[in-house]
Amino acid sequence: MRYFAGCKHELHHLPTVFSLSQPRRSNDVAARPGLLAAAAERCGWERVEVTEAREACLEGVHSPRYVAFLRSIYAEWVAAYGTPPDGIFPNVFPTMRTGDRYPDDPAARVGLHMHDQLAPIHEHTFAAALEAATIADTAAKAVLGGDRAAYALCRPSGHHAGRDCGGGATYLNNAAVAAQTLLSEAKRVLLVDIDVHHGNGTQDIFYERDDVHFVSLHRDPAQYHPYFWGHAEERGAGPGAGFTRNVPLPGDTADNAYLAALDTALEEALLKTPDALVVSMGFDAHVDDPSRGLRLTTDAYRQIGQRFAALRLPTVLVQEGGYNLEAVPHCLSAFFTGFQS
Repeated sequence: MRYFAGCKHELHHLPTVFSLSQPRRSNDVAARPGLLAAAAERCGWERVEVTEAREACLEGVHSPRYVAFLRSIYAEWVAAYGTPPDGIFPNVFPTMRTGDRYPDDPAARVGLHMHDQLAPIHEHTFAAALEAATIADTAAKAVLGGDRAAYALCRPSGHHAGRDCGGGATYLNNAAVAAQTLLSEAKRVLLVDIDVHHGNGTQDIFYERDDVHFVSLHRDPAQYHPYFWGHAEERGAGPGAGFTRNVPLPGDTADNAYLAALDTALEEALLKTPDALVVSMGFDAHVDDPSRGLRLTTDAYRQIGQRFAALRLPTVLVQEGGYNLEAVPHCLSAFFTGFQS
């Protein structure tokens, strides 16, 4: 099997983010993809280099104005305010916004489109994010071309990026791009998010659609990022009613309880008769991850991989989080061991 990767992510640096009113070093470091790539190759996966970035793959996923914002905001900010030493952060959020006026000032647009201070924008952020989205699109096209499965090694991650916004260290939604690409031939895609954080951006994109069934298992957002989304009562709206399934879990959730919840969610999902599968594959639910969300062991990922393989669906695996640099390669190897067994 093949995995798809690129190199522009190395230009995307996040030296500082703001979390709980404190500046801290970002957990999303450029070394992570190399460790995952080495693990994939040890498992026998062949690397395919993605060198072309394609904005066309964002159609149907992100609004044109948001894509234009990401493409131009850094240059506009520098022209208006000078070079930001640690990237562009929002300093105002439109919680009392009324009307549909689109702001002229770059600072206002950053506040409109970025929902937290975990995703600063740097000079090369858009290039890195667009390459990651193109990697997911390319992996999905490989599956449409006959591959049983493909792994999209994306950085930055994507599942917190909604139709018109970014945040949570994400800018463009790679998993949503993969699902949208698969829909060129599939009638319905099952998209399962196993990152420890709720995929609020993915939910936003597909919440009113019935062609993607979104399932997310994550730490209960009542006291965990992203806080405002991912509760069990969020089940979709309009044509998408019943096509969102959130499974919030307590912080002490370990392997057995997690796997039981996943079994139930997948059993329900199969009732929607999906034709293809996308996995938002985060490893930050691991017990040793700095996210400190859930308590999964490395072997849990082997068993998760087995469960996805048992669905016997054309599958795109899209890399999301996982920040313990010692643990993530072992988690990926365990997942592939289960998936290929």
